[in-house]
Amino acid sequence: MKTKIFCDSANIKTVKEFNNNSIVSGFTTNPSLMKQAGAKNYKNYSLKLLSICKKKPISLEVFADNFDEMTKQAIIINSWGKNVYVKLPVVNSKGLFTGKVIKNLSNKGIKLNITAVYTVPQVRRILKNLNKKSKTIISIFAGRMGDVGKDPLPIIKESVRLTKKLKKVNILWASTREAYNFIQAKSCGCSIITMPPTIINKISKFGASFQNLTLNTVKTFLKDSQDSNFKI
Repeated sequence: MKTKIFCDSANIKTVKEFNNNSIVSGFTTNPSLMKQAGAKNYKNYSLKLLSICKKKPISLEVFADNFDEMTKQAIIINSWGKNVYVKLPVVNSKGLFTGKVIKNLSNKGIKLNITAVYTVPQVRRILKNLNKKSKTIISIFAGRMGDVGKDPLPIIKESVRLTKKLKKVNILWASTREAYNFIQAKSCGCSIITMPPTIINKISKFGASFQNLTLNTVKTFLKDSQDSNFKI
């Protein structure tokens, strides 16, 4: 099975670069990435991204906390482009499950990216509220799990198993921390992995021999010591 690579960025220059790169199949953004990219007007900035990325799927997230407002924002965001996936958190800031919103939007045929998912019970609840005929991505935050000492692999493997027969539902490995996560995502059967540009660039180095890795490491240390004029 091929695991697609999505670029996790809202930077205009980055989106331009990777939109023309065959290794990248789509893009994911979030309000934090939008802020880092310097967006001031959410709609105008999103439309600028969509003027660059016209065909590859791109996820744009709602930022409302109220369920009715989430729904309104999602409908508006969906209208911006046929390649848009509306990113929706699995819960709001009060910890309330967004199942009502998921069901409403999914039944309207709006493509969703359910984000901030960490557990199998959350995945099960999402699936119960989902219109299985509507395209959906479930983003599981593997990297953030690892950051707090939790193993994401059993959760992702079970989530993949639960969605295996659902052709329109894809599991996405999110919050990627290193290039090797791509290998892990593939072994788990993830349909998609999203990663920042720095890690995507490392994928091109896959296949390097251990001998070359050793030599390159030693040469780097030697050059840095020479450049620094270290003496003992």
